[in-house]
Amino acid sequence: MPERFLPYGRQSIDEADIEAVVEVLRGDMLTTGPTVGAFEEAFAEVTGAPHAVSCANGTAALHLAALALGLGVGDTVIVPAVTFLATANAARYVGAEVAFADVDPETGLLTPGTLRDALDAVEAQGGTAAAVFPVHLNGQCCDMPAIARIARDHDLSVVEDACHALGGAQHEDAPVGATRWSDMATFSFHPVKTIACGEGGMVTTADAGLAERLARFRNHGIVREADRFETAHLAYGAGGEANPWYYEMPEFGFNYRLSDIHAALGLSQLAKLRDFAGVRSRLVASYDAALVEFAPMVRPVKRVPGQCPAWHLYAVLCDFAAIGRTRGQVMTELRARGIGTQVHYLPVAHQPYYRRRYGTQFLPGADAYYAKALSLPLFATMMDNDVLRVVASLGELLLDQSGS
Repeated sequence: MPERFLPYGRQSIDEADIEAVVEVLRGDMLTTGPTVGAFEEAFAEVTGAPHAVSCANGTAALHLAALALGLGVGDTVIVPAVTFLATANAARYVGAEVAFADVDPETGLLTPGTLRDALDAVEAQGGTAAAVFPVHLNGQCCDMPAIARIARDHDLSVVEDACHALGGAQHEDAPVGATRWSDMATFSFHPVKTIACGEGGMVTTADAGLAERLARFRNHGIVREADRFETAHLAYGAGGEANPWYYEMPEFGFNYRLSDIHAALGLSQLAKLRDFAGVRSRLVASYDAALVEFAPMVRPVKRVPGQCPAWHLYAVLCDFAAIGRTRGQVMTELRARGIGTQVHYLPVAHQPYYRRRYGTQFLPGADAYYAKALSLPLFATMMDNDVLRVVASLGELLLDQSGS
């Protein structure tokens, strides 16, 4: 019997998840119902954030954060070059410009030093940065206390792209999402993430005003509170009471709501977050131990000391020249053995859209990280034997360096 295919990531769904969704399907409200609020409350409790606002996906979460901050034309947002497209695109959605910061070549993370360099570059071009969107990569966090100090000195808003880091902590008493050093943190519940909604996102914040703006912008910009109505002759009846059907749109918004169906799955998955993170941590330890014999040709990304990561991806840095194969060849040969891999990420500054807009960027750290990066399978239903199988398959390629 052939061995099962191991993708680089996938969801873990059990009968409790299925029943949670079925219960909503059997109920009265498929969207804008009570399950969304229950998911938000539970998420706020898990992350330690005073407010959690759900939305359609992680990209919507980033866009909503940019909207809530009032970013727009004339503003510049600093984004690390190694991230998914959405982090940079969210700034462009609101008309702001993007300044790409380099990253640590061993971790792929924005650092205080690369943030300062990006700020200097913006100022040298006569601009002023309005915000920075640090990205927590693979499960490890940027140095948020140091980034927050720099942000205060330069009057920057801070939005953490925490889509890779749910369940982790900067250190033991600082869970990701508590926004201790940021204005907001964003999350994704795509199936490869630690918990899945199918599609879904969340923004956490300690600022009640930002939470209100996030909730409004995700629902077309609509307000229904009578004390906020601006057009009195339409809003109120002859007796001065607000018309029960009435609403207004003082600002432009979007339909970024999360449905109760998705929220039910997310709420059920959230209850297993600690277990999921624990399995991933154990698998990462197994990988680390098994790969020791293949260093330095294949080695895990550098670990950031003092953190408590909840691993989203298992990323390694490969010396493909020493292996005797291109990355494409390695990925193809592993796939033939039933092992899926991926690359996270091509530096966003090299995408044609951004290259045309800003020209060719000098990003030695990002380019060095990208040149070696490869994500191996990591998900909650993997077994230790699966890790050994992946490593054994890699070992076969390393032992045969002829490329034939």
